[in-house]
Amino acid sequence: MDLTVSLIYGSVRSSRRGIKVAKYLDQKLKEREITVHFIDPLKYPLPLLDKMYNQYQEGEAPENMEKLGRFFSKSDGFLLVTGEYNHSVPPALKNMLDHFQKEYLFKPSAIASYSKSSFGGVRAAVHLRVILAELGTPSISSILSFPEVGSLFDENLEPQNDVTEPSTERFLNEFIWYAEALKSKRSGGVPF
Repeated sequence: MDLTVSLIYGSVRSSRRGIKVAKYLDQKLKEREITVHFIDPLKYPLPLLDKMYNQYQEGEAPENMEKLGRFFSKSDGFLLVTGEYNHSVPPALKNMLDHFQKEYLFKPSAIASYSKSSFGGVRAAVHLRVILAELGTPSISSILSFPEVGSLFDENLEPQNDVTEPSTERFLNEFIWYAEALKSKRSGGVPF
């Protein structure tokens, strides 16, 4: 089944180590022949939330919001890559997510988290799970964490341990299963 995924990265910091996680997952999705919209808040900056995308007349939203609205509408699922800022979600990620809603409905999400510590950003992932459920894109049960992200990958995005690759494969298998199942169900209509 053809799938399209929006991979949403959440950091705008100048020394973004988590970008390697996002690029690694982008590569892994493309190896499975999945179409990926790589959403980087530095490439698609949005203003602080004032009006949601659906509050604009068609074609009148800011350019980046229009682009993201189209990407999200065409997506069958959302893979979020989050760092951990003060035990929670990066503000750029939360702001981006809050601009949209109907674009997420009845599509699964999956959460990959990272940090420089051994926790791998899981505290932020737990917060993000609640946000995603409220937005209508419930997350799969697995969370893929990337601890000690600064030394995790080499310059070719090869993991430097024996755990990352099999964990990633299992995580993506679960996410893709849900994306295919919900895409099939959406083809027959949605509850509202």
